[in-house]
Amino acid sequence: MPKTGSLITYAVTRLILSLPMLFILLTVVFFVLRVIPGDPIAALLAEGTPPYIVEAVRHSLGLDRPYWEQYLVYLAQIFTGNLGISIGQYFKGQSVLAVILQRLPATAELTIGAMLVASIIGVGTGLIAGVNRDKPVDLIVRLYGTIIFVIPIFWLGEILQIVFAVNLGLLPAQGRFSGLDPPATVTGFYTIDSLLAGRIDKFFIALQHLVLPCLTLGLVLSGFFTKTVRANLLRTISSDYVEAAKARGIPRGRIITRYALKNALIPVVTVLGLQFAILFAGAVLTERTFSWPGMGSLLLLSINTADYPMIQGTIVVYAFIIVVISVIVDIINGLIDPRVRY
Repeated sequence: MPKTGSLITYAVTRLILSLPMLFILLTVVFFVLRVIPGDPIAALLAEGTPPYIVEAVRHSLGLDRPYWEQYLVYLAQIFTGNLGISIGQYFKGQSVLAVILQRLPATAELTIGAMLVASIIGVGTGLIAGVNRDKPVDLIVRLYGTIIFVIPIFWLGEILQIVFAVNLGLLPAQGRFSGLDPPATVTGFYTIDSLLAGRIDKFFIALQHLVLPCLTLGLVLSGFFTKTVRANLLRTISSDYVEAAKARGIPRGRIITRYALKNALIPVVTVLGLQFAILFAGAVLTERTFSWPGMGSLLLLSINTADYPMIQGTIVVYAFIIVVISVIVDIINGLIDPRVRY
């Protein structure tokens, strides 16, 4: 890399280095789906179907070709935007990419909402614990961070459903929208589409359905952020430049917010980005618990019906998202801390 350490050069370098990782992910997806037990043709056809029909269907789908030939076709399709046609019970005959694009906004909306919850709560509690080291509030926050992070997502989701939906009746227990027709699709985000259509009533309906799933996913992740922010804040508070600021008589609150917290958040940005990618792929349990019509639900339906093209396409999209987010995080880090460019 040139000594100038320009952000553009750094971004291009990170993008190039991400390509091997993407290639490995795509390769693993292909071979894992072909070595796991189960026959997609048997799941597709009724029991007792004549063998010649089974073989004809297998041939039409290209599943009787050698693995290396299937692999080349698979790569060619992916890089041309063709993820194949669904063969499962629910989406048979539909374009895999079209179905995924219908489901993707729901997962993205849920993930962004959960990340906001996790960031606000996690950074806030981590800051409180860091500035009150070894005090009772620090102990309480650390205990919260440990407990909430190991709570099963489905269990927490069911508890929130029982309390806020069943017992109190304040929020809907399942689904993404109810009562009225969903807003006309523009972005696929019901909250945004409602505002674009000028329907505040639909916006609040969409928002109400988001609260419990986002809280469930966000609270679990907030425990990790709490611990990370606290640890980094304690390290920066004890650094030389903070001690020098204290010696100059700068107020403690200003030192924490302007110097210590700012530098403590630099490594947290990396964690935030990577956890966002993991969160995006890990929303399966939350979507299952709340009957949320997103990518996670799509993946579970596809697995239950042995819909290999849909399973493969969904995981491939997840892989692309994770790689893209990783590159964006690297670029943001290079922007915040120029030292990483060298």
